[in-house]
Amino acid sequence: VQLQASGGGLVQAGGSLRLSCAASGSFFRINAMSWYRQAPGKERELVAAITRGETTNYADFVKGRFAISRDNAKNTVSLQMNSLKPEDTGVYYCNAEIFTVRTRSYWGQGTLVTVSS
Repeated sequence: VQLQASGGGLVQAGGSLRLSCAASGSFFRINAMSWYRQAPGKERELVAAITRGETTNYADFVKGRFAISRDNAKNTVSLQMNSLKPEDTGVYYCNAEIFTVRTRSYWGQGTLVTVSS
């Protein structure tokens, strides 16, 4: 099982980016999917999460600016990021709880988001 993230880049403050993450391989079901980020010198932190039933949860620092969504048929999760701020800069990682013979957590490789002021 692999998670492949894409969509990062350089954007000016106030701009938008859309991150995508696709799961591939052999598995029965994807449960929760989420996005984390890690800024330079800081710990990785949860940005947003979505259940298989599409219940969402957001960190306070992105509420009203970011939107997480998923496509269960395509095994993908996306993160629409609007009104970006320089403090949103970091490496963004997708995560998925995937059931194969048991449920475990998988991580994508990370995609860099840089927001310039």
